[in-house]
Amino acid sequence: MGKIRVAIAGLGNCASSIIQGVYYYYNATKEETVPGLMHVNFGGYYPRDIEFVAAFEVNRLKIGKDISEAIFAKPNCVRKYAEVPELGVKVLPGPIMDGVAPHMVKSFFCYDPKETKPVDVAAALREAKADILINFLPVGSYEASRYYAQACLDAGCAFANCIPEFIASDPVWASKFEEAGLPVAGDDIKSQIGATILHRTLVKLLLDRGVKIDETYQLNIGGNTDFENMTVEERLKSKRISKTEAVTSLTPYSIPVRIGPSDYVPFLGDQKICYIRIRGKKFGDMPVSLDVKLSVEDSPNSAGMVIDVIRAVKLALDRKISGPLISISSYAFKHPPTQVPDTTARQWVEEYIQGRRER
Repeated sequence: MGKIRVAIAGLGNCASSIIQGVYYYYNATKEETVPGLMHVNFGGYYPRDIEFVAAFEVNRLKIGKDISEAIFAKPNCVRKYAEVPELGVKVLPGPIMDGVAPHMVKSFFCYDPKETKPVDVAAALREAKADILINFLPVGSYEASRYYAQACLDAGCAFANCIPEFIASDPVWASKFEEAGLPVAGDDIKSQIGATILHRTLVKLLLDRGVKIDETYQLNIGGNTDFENMTVEERLKSKRISKTEAVTSLTPYSIPVRIGPSDYVPFLGDQKICYIRIRGKKFGDMPVSLDVKLSVEDSPNSAGMVIDVIRAVKLALDRKISGPLISISSYAFKHPPTQVPDTTARQWVEEYIQGRRER
């Protein structure tokens, strides 16, 4: 089937987990079951078919280093679980724009614009012959995400938007990719077993069992730079929308809800802790209350999902499918163009892999 040439914007903990994951499962065969992947053989593509050909960063400790070294540079704190060979690809300086909040300049070891100039991302993507660009910029990167999306359009490169900025789910941007003959997937990646997928599953269970849900919350804390970045509420607007709509889209009526990051606890490192409460009424208007605590290593939690997304997008390129990819977006992202129950989304992806569903 050939290789899948992948570029990444934002070489943080999540990117590190994906790159490590490709090599951790490099020799996986179609007979194996890999935790976190829909299939080892996804439409003819295996994890080992993914090649990382370009990376863009604002961190001066990562710029100029081989990708294999940069994924373990500060402030990355993801657990190392695989050896990554030298890839022969140097990390390039990307534009800063709104990707770095004022309170994150020090934490991100941001380069000095007087000393370092960003590359032309579209030109770099063309030179690397990238098939797909993965957007892993920090939450709140409104302008920077759109800069990278436009660079993909200019370079003839597909786009997978893993952060809560609305590109694939924005009809204007979706039309731009369709007109350019390029696929786009997004927005805001789900984890394998994360707060959103767990919350959605519990809400659907209660609704299916006839419970009238009165209210719910989901509070998340963690210690990586993602949580530090989100201590400024202004950068959380789209994140709260994305996570909230992922849950409330399942309820046929409005309910009081509060969902989103609630605190940054540095000593937690890459550990994320989620607290979910759902209150409602069952038969006879008798009260029912459900409280759940989930604790996970945050960054590896979405790595398998992104590896599936990469392969789904490559199938679209092979089949010359353009515009938003409805099936994989509904399955793998919190704010897709079309919200459906997760079981439906998974079935759509299976049909897409088999060629029985166009997108």
